Amino acid sequence: MIRTPFIVRFFSATSRRGWIGLGFFSLITLVLMPLLHLALPEGSTFHVSGYVITLIGKILCYAIVAVAMDLIWGYAGILSLGHGVFFALGGYAFGMYLMRQIGRDGSYKSDLPDFMVFLDWKELPWYWAGSDSMFWSIVLVLVVPALLAFIFGFFAFRSRIKGVYFSIITQAMTYAFMLLFFRNETGFGGNNGFTDFKRILGYGITTPEMRVTLFALSALTLMAVLVLGRYLVTSKFGRVLTAIRDAETRVMFIGYNPLWYKLFIWTLSAMLCAIAGVLYVPQVGIINPSEMSPANSIEIAIWVAVGGRGTLIGPVLGAFIVNLAKSYFTVAFPEYWLFFLGALFIGVTLWLPRGVVGLWRTMTEKRIAR
Repeated sequence: MIRTPFIVRFFSATSRRGWIGLGFFSLITLVLMPLLHLALPEGSTFHVSGYVITLIGKILCYAIVAVAMDLIWGYAGILSLGHGVFFALGGYAFGMYLMRQIGRDGSYKSDLPDFMVFLDWKELPWYWAGSDSMFWSIVLVLVVPALLAFIFGFFAFRSRIKGVYFSIITQAMTYAFMLLFFRNETGFGGNNGFTDFKRILGYGITTPEMRVTLFALSALTLMAVLVLGRYLVTSKFGRVLTAIRDAETRVMFIGYNPLWYKLFIWTLSAMLCAIAGVLYVPQVGIINPSEMSPANSIEIAIWVAVGGRGTLIGPVLGAFIVNLAKSYFTVAFPEYWLFFLGALFIGVTLWLPRGVVGLWRTMTEKRIAR
């Protein structure tokens, strides 16, 4: 009997040993990178710069979004091209708190955010009430995207909208929200959005300690999302969800109602994207309506496709591969980045339908067969 190689077990959604290995690797990274950043001087060969910490922290947030997308696309067969709106809503909800924490340290020395003073606002809008509370901001982060996803998903899934039609509707939704947030009178900073953050819970947002803390929180959240995802997809719920993806009519015939299964995973996925937005905003220092652009939502789908949908680990790899390549190409060849991204998506669609993880599995299986 031929034993399956470790790397195949590592990328399997049901492999306990592989997930333990991933956990150890993540913990080493989680401890090692902050130590190299804080403990070593900048001139040291092994020093990890603040730029690298911020870049990896940002990609960790993207990886959370990719896993959230994989839960609905890879396991439920629901391709969303509007997940950027949930990510941005989470960022805006937390950004309101960060803007209130600036206090009178802004350019206009006012209790109101600078953009409101510039637009001659006299008081905060009603929906900014309580935004100076961390607890209330977290409530908004979880409730607002979840409520939007639930209402949108309920009417869409009840109407049996799926496939390319559902994808187009989600893209229209994120485009509508982008146009709404671009307007100055909505009270979200218009084209510039929120920026110039100063502190979180009284601690400076740009200090090395806070930078490392946000990085660690992003890594821990990603691990928690992966564990949650594995629990869901290997449970009875996950098996029903996969059956709905493969043969929804048959699932209905044997007595299951696909509406509530799809609605639950859709709403959960939106909440995970919002949590990623919370971690993303203080690390990059800005949130604006461009995060809701349809192109950003399409890019999320590309991360999942490149890594391998329906694998959980694949989307994480895809997020790192695409965004590290983006960081390189936008500096070295800025005018060719979009061409590279388009070629990557076409190549994956034609030759790697199962993504990087699927390619590795195929190559390993062929070696075993020989």
